[in-house]
Amino acid sequence: MSAQAPAAPGNPGAPAAPGAAAGFLPPSVALCTVGLAMASFMQVLDTTIANVSLPTIAGNLGASSQQATWVITSFAVSTAIALPLTGWLSRRFGERKLFVWATLAFVITSLLCGLAQSMGMLVLSRALQGFVAGPMYPITQSLLVSIYPREKRGQALALLAMITVVAPICGPILGGWITDNYSWEWIFLINVPLGIFAALVVGSQLKGRPEQVEKPKMDYVGLITLVIGVGALQLVLDLGNDEDWFASTKIVVLACVAVVALAVFLIWELTDKDPIVDLKLFRHRNFRAGTLAMVVAYAAFFSVSLLIPQWLQRDMGYTAIWAGLATAPIGILPVIMTPFVGKYASRFDMRMIASFAFVFLSFTSFMRSDFNLQVDYAHVAGVQLIMGIGVALFFMPVLQILLSDLDGREIAAGSGLATFLRTLGGSFAASLTTWLWARRTQVHHADLTEHISAYQPGMEDQVAAMGQGNLQQGAAALNNMINHQASQMGFNDIFFLLGWIFLAIIAFLWLAKPPFGAGAGAASAGGH
Repeated sequence: MSAQAPAAPGNPGAPAAPGAAAGFLPPSVALCTVGLAMASFMQVLDTTIANVSLPTIAGNLGASSQQATWVITSFAVSTAIALPLTGWLSRRFGERKLFVWATLAFVITSLLCGLAQSMGMLVLSRALQGFVAGPMYPITQSLLVSIYPREKRGQALALLAMITVVAPICGPILGGWITDNYSWEWIFLINVPLGIFAALVVGSQLKGRPEQVEKPKMDYVGLITLVIGVGALQLVLDLGNDEDWFASTKIVVLACVAVVALAVFLIWELTDKDPIVDLKLFRHRNFRAGTLAMVVAYAAFFSVSLLIPQWLQRDMGYTAIWAGLATAPIGILPVIMTPFVGKYASRFDMRMIASFAFVFLSFTSFMRSDFNLQVDYAHVAGVQLIMGIGVALFFMPVLQILLSDLDGREIAAGSGLATFLRTLGGSFAASLTTWLWARRTQVHHADLTEHISAYQPGMEDQVAAMGQGNLQQGAAALNNMINHQASQMGFNDIFFLLGWIFLAIIAFLWLAKPPFGAGAGAASAGGH
C-alpha cells in the first residue's frame, strides 16, 4: 500500500487535502501514533485472522466449507465498495470525525460478529464490518502523515507499511491460538477494547485539529450501480456451486443484474464529470499494465493465503494454531527485506524486480503442487518462508510501475482505484478458488472410486481389515481415505494452475515502459 497524495478537488475517491490542518500537532505525537497504528493493525489483522478459523466456524454454525468462505468474501467485497467513498466522506465530515466514527462502527460490527448465532448473521455482520473498515486505512494514512513534519513522513509511512506486513502474519497465528484455546467468537471480540482505545486516543489527541468541511457532490448513480453490480456478481460466485450455476433461475437473474448494473456503471463513470471511480486513468499505459499485474497477482496470492490453512486443518489434521504457525513464515523475510527493497529498488528496473518476485511465487506454487498427505511441517513452513521472498519483492515495484505515468493530481486517485480493484480481485478469487477446489475434489473422487469394485478378488477382505474386521467401518474408513486423497489432488491442481498464473503476470509487467519514478509521467502527460 502506498501514501495517499492530496486529492484533487474533483476526485471523490481520495482523502481530503491536508492543507487546512497544516502545522497542527497533537499534544503527544507518540501517543497519537500508537492510536493510529493500533486502528490500522486491527483493521488489517481482520483480513486474515478468520482464515484459520473457517473450519471451526463452519462446524459450529452448521455450514459447508464453501459457505464458510463467505466470511472472507463478504468482508473483502464490502471493503472494496467502501473504498471509493473515502474521499467524499472525509471532505463531508472531516478526517478526525470520520476516523473516530469508522473505528467505533468497526467495534460495533466486530461485536455483532462475535455474537452471531448463524452463518447468515455472521456474513451480514462481516459485510457491515468490511464496509466501515474501507475508509480506515486511507484515513489513518492521511492523519499519520499530517502529524509529522515533511522530513519525517517517510518514517511514519514506513511504520504503516510495517504494520501492513506484520498484521497479516499475526492474523493466522493469533486466530489459531484464540480458536484453539477459547472460541472463534473471540477473534472478533478482541477488536472491541482495541478499537475503543484507538478511537478515544486519536479523537482526544486530534481535538481542535482544523479541518475544511464541505458538501461535495456525490456520484449516486455510480455508487448505486457499483454496489448492485459488484454485489450481484459476488452472489453469483458464492451461490453458483450450491445452486448448480446457470441451471438455477436465481443465478441467471443475479448474473443479468450484475451485467446490466456494471455496464451502466462503466458508461456512467466514463462520462460523468465527478465519477466515484475515475476509469479514465486506464488511458495511461503503465497504469493499465501495473494494475492488471497487481490485481491478478493479489488474487492469486489471496487464494494461497486462503487455501493453505484450510488444507492443513481439513486434510492434514492440524489444529488451528498449528495451521497458523505453519503459514506464518511467509512474513518473516518481508519484514527483513522490505526496508532494503524500498531503499535500493530504484537502482534497478522495476519490471526486473517484480519479474524476479513472480518467479519465486510461481516456483513455490509448483512446489506445493507436488505435496502429498505425508508432507511434514518443516516442508510446509519452508515453502512458506521461500515464498516470502516473492512477497517482499512484489508489492512496491508493481505499485511504482502503475503510478509511474500519473501526474500529481492523479496519483491519489490511481492508488485508490488500484486498491479498490485489488481488494475486489481478492474477494472474487476466494469464491472461485473455493469452488474450483470443491469441483476438482469431486472429479478426483469419481476417478478414484471408479477403480474400486466389490467384485474385485479380495476387496471385501481388505475393506474389512481397514475396519478391524467390520466391513461397514472399513467402508467408511476407505471412503474417508479417498475423500482426503481427492481433496489433496484438487489442492495440487489449483497450485499447478497458480504457478502458471504467476508466470503469466510477468508478460503484463513488460507492457509497461520506463521511467518508473512515482509520478514520472507528469512531465510527459500530454503524450498519453
